[in-house]
Amino acid sequence: MTSGEWREGKDAPHTPVMWREVLEWLRVKPDGTYIDATLGAGGHSEAIARKLTSGRLISLDRDAQALAMARERLKIFGAKVTVVQAAFSRIAEVAQELGIPPAEGVLADLGVSSMQLDQAARGFSFREAGPLDMRMNAEDELTAEEIVNRWPERELADLLYREADEHDSRRIARAIVRARPIRDTAHLAATVAGVRKQWGRQKLHPATKTFLALRIAVNRELEELGQFLSRTPAAMNAGGRWVVLSYHSREDRLVKRAFQEGERAGTLRVLTKHVIQPAEQETEDNRRSRSAKLRCAERV
Repeated sequence: MTSGEWREGKDAPHTPVMWREVLEWLRVKPDGTYIDATLGAGGHSEAIARKLTSGRLISLDRDAQALAMARERLKIFGAKVTVVQAAFSRIAEVAQELGIPPAEGVLADLGVSSMQLDQAARGFSFREAGPLDMRMNAEDELTAEEIVNRWPERELADLLYREADEHDSRRIARAIVRARPIRDTAHLAATVAGVRKQWGRQKLHPATKTFLALRIAVNRELEELGQFLSRTPAAMNAGGRWVVLSYHSREDRLVKRAFQEGERAGTLRVLTKHVIQPAEQETEDNRRSRSAKLRCAERV
């Protein structure tokens, strides 16, 4: 594998979603400065770093466990890659603190990493019993357990509908309140599955939207995304590329709107007039990529 090439393989610790498309739209320059605002397991950062010669990559994540693993993965690049524990909403502040020049490209992959989903102890997955946690930053106070076992039924129902478009939100909230105390993620998933209606052909687990809404609330994901979208242009160079991967409709709408508003204000030029989705082969090889949507804009 050459320094300018990245490919997935059986020994790869993590296969980043749409990595070929990300590199294509970022248009990585060997001497450029780039920011991976959502480091995760480090797959996209590795792909970008392999394209750099004298350039530099700044990679952010608020998950200390992800940072430790990704730092080990990226140590082969030495000073070329700087890893920082920070929420991606702080992108402009981090760039200023590090004294880096305006970036030639910024990437944000808004999905939860496979590493987080696969560890039952993190509480993100409904497939195994784990604590009702779901915090990306273990220092945050709010947990899924607090919401599930202590929030009033109406607030819980409103959360499910607002954050995940869950049409059975009231039925699910009522069942959760009746089943309290909910012991763990498996108990929660079974409670939801027992009352949720079947809507047409079901491709997703019945508890998918409930877990999504809880994760969004615990980590203030949409608030963080809004701040990231408003602050990122200040950290970019004229002509720099901004690539965002989203995984559900509310995220994608926020990204689309921010790009369109930037274009109207004369600060951005939208390059993807239609959303880019993964190739059929990728969705077959990596089921977690199936809902991914890529958008790209250029700093004017």
